[in-house]
Amino acid sequence: MTNILLIATLAMIFILFIFLILMLIGWRWIMKRLVKQAGKIIMTDSYQENLIELIPGFKHMGIQNALENNLRAETGDVLHRPFGSSKKWPHFDEITFIPAQTSPFPIDGDEDVDVKVTIGPKAKKPMKIKIPLMISGMAYGIALSEQVKIALATAAKNTGTAVNSGEGGILPEELESAGKYILQFSKTEWGKEEKTIKRADMIEIKLGQGAVMGMGGNISPENLTGRAREVMGLKENETAHIMEHFFDKQTLKDLKELVDELRSMTGGVPIGAKIGAGGKIEEDIDHLIEMGVDFIAVDGGQGASVGAPPLLSDDFGIPTLHALIRASNHLEKRKKKGEISLIVSGGLFTPGHFLKVLALGADAVYLGSVMLFTVSHKQTLNSLPFEPPTQSVWNEGKFKDTFKIEDGTKSAEKFLTASTEEIKMALRAMGKKTLKELSKKDLVSYDEMTAKMIGIPFSFEPWEDKSKKTE
Repeated sequence: MTNILLIATLAMIFILFIFLILMLIGWRWIMKRLVKQAGKIIMTDSYQENLIELIPGFKHMGIQNALENNLRAETGDVLHRPFGSSKKWPHFDEITFIPAQTSPFPIDGDEDVDVKVTIGPKAKKPMKIKIPLMISGMAYGIALSEQVKIALATAAKNTGTAVNSGEGGILPEELESAGKYILQFSKTEWGKEEKTIKRADMIEIKLGQGAVMGMGGNISPENLTGRAREVMGLKENETAHIMEHFFDKQTLKDLKELVDELRSMTGGVPIGAKIGAGGKIEEDIDHLIEMGVDFIAVDGGQGASVGAPPLLSDDFGIPTLHALIRASNHLEKRKKKGEISLIVSGGLFTPGHFLKVLALGADAVYLGSVMLFTVSHKQTLNSLPFEPPTQSVWNEGKFKDTFKIEDGTKSAEKFLTASTEEIKMALRAMGKKTLKELSKKDLVSYDEMTAKMIGIPFSFEPWEDKSKKTE
């Protein structure tokens, strides 16, 4: 029996060896035949039955649109796309900073630069953070896993900044890990315990966001599993509801009373609101001023979500750049600049983006999507190449249990630290010792329309000191 097995094994090895020899000798002939046959089909089949029909088809409709329409055809349900709009919005790339060369001179690299920020300066208990970058609201359970939320909260504490709860469940371990904690007061049944409200260093009433505007949603038990259901107080087969309003027949008076109630409950921490930037942003801001908010968080059209209908992401709202300029100008017009803090988010991914937003009038920046890619860093390799990298961070992700909190914390912390150091270096390059010295006077644009829209010099034309000219 042993001899037979040996002979069979040797025979298989011999056959494989012969096959490899033939492949090595004949691979050119085989490839030529394949190319010739495929080329003949492509060059002779009519257009209607030719694979090259895909080229003009995709060019006409766009690959993403074609694929998303196929997903609609498969489910018959509202499509939910992560990471917001993929369209090209006007952004910050055409804007550049003015370097200090001969007057003033750059600041010495060894000299420290002050980038501390105070949110809600007129509040009884303003929130003070060491850096102008905060971690945006990303929901536990609805979006992120327990491990990722804890990692982000710890990284925020270690870098001296704040983390936003998002509209998911309030994870006890996240509260323990966080330093400065922003409670997102959302249109949900959960996340409103008095103990949690009193723990918050700042409260953000979520009226809307860039990806879904003011709309809510329903999350089925199949798409919201595990411990998150217990934290959110959901029954076994109960659907989680995110509503469109806080009150029945809601009015601005109701919202003003909510602001007052939260301010009283917390003893005076900053109370503000988050809105998705729209075409009537000045009117929205006026209403928020009437409500008596301490800060306004504006999420531009590039803002993202775990899963937003493409129609709301692509075809609603205005670009973050436009929203920032209009919001900052309107607060100045209403003489609220320096009293009501302005926080901006939506499509901001680099230290250059962050600093330009601050130069154009924001007091702080919210970081969302960029933090997901940095907190997961090399851990995304757990899901690649057969699953998207986000399968390591979502609560329903197939690889969420492989996520290591300590590694995620270090990665997020290093990103925030590196970004802050780049911001400090840029300020030194402009001859500034503090973030407070930065303004849109430090900017130019090589795009004439952008320069005119913002009110900064066009870089092709000679620079003029307009302050001296008006004197």
